[in-house]
Amino acid sequence: MQSDKLIVCAYHNVGYRCIEELLRQGADIALIFTHEDSPTEEIWFKSVRELADRHGIPYLTTDISLPENVDRVRAIAPDFLFSFYYRNMIKPAVLEIPKQGAFNLHGSYLPKYRGRVPVNWAVINGESETGATLHHMVEKPDAGAIVDQERVEIAFTDTAFDVFNKITDAAVAVMARAWPQLREGRAACIPMNLAEGAYFGGRKPADGKIDWQQSALRIYNLVRGVTHPYPGAFSHLDGRKVVIWSAWPVEGSGEPGRIVSHRPLLVGTGQGLLEIRSLQAEDGDEVAAADFITNALQFI
Repeated sequence: MQSDKLIVCAYHNVGYRCIEELLRQGADIALIFTHEDSPTEEIWFKSVRELADRHGIPYLTTDISLPENVDRVRAIAPDFLFSFYYRNMIKPAVLEIPKQGAFNLHGSYLPKYRGRVPVNWAVINGESETGATLHHMVEKPDAGAIVDQERVEIAFTDTAFDVFNKITDAAVAVMARAWPQLREGRAACIPMNLAEGAYFGGRKPADGKIDWQQSALRIYNLVRGVTHPYPGAFSHLDGRKVVIWSAWPVEGSGEPGRIVSHRPLLVGTGQGLLEIRSLQAEDGDEVAAADFITNALQFI
């Protein structure tokens, strides 16, 4: 019996690991669309291109929705199309081609946190859980019927990096269950109620600026939501940009942005104090707060 033919759009660790799972199950991947790495982004994740090379799978780094690539997809006539952390919107002209459907793996428990960087947003907003969801792709982003999903816990001490690793494992678990069901035509197709969630946009490094009028808890969630390998939460001290890589909310009070203690390094917020544990001035290296010597009294 002829096997189903797949085209996969993939990037990042989720893309890498989900392709590995499909290959483990013997899937026939005819072509992979991925991305060139950005010179302005810290590349801490595995390379889909290297994985494709290792398995002899052809790949392209141009947008799948370009006219010449739509023609390529039509010529292959895939049974399935999968998107795993692919960063480009896939146009309806592509989505209508695969005979058995087009599916996306999203890094949240949909319909919550539709849109961009869902892991970072979930941590920044202080959520206690999120998940991974495989769903049908439609023109509206992250809105198609759900095939399968798995929850993951967000611990209070988790950074976005920690949660991303949990979601990557959850994504693989979802694909391990869903691919046989999709192949056999018995997968779930649960309509998504968009009213139960919301859409979130992308984030820029400038969005990491700390507002000291917010509570220590909210600032802590921002810090852990954008700490390594992301650009970090930042403020300014003596005219210098300072990135706060690690912090902890504690009880107490102080004028927002004003340093109230050097050892430990405590800063006032709109509610509570923020203990800064590691930080980095723009002209220096990351250091523990105890090693950060300053005469300044206030962050702005």
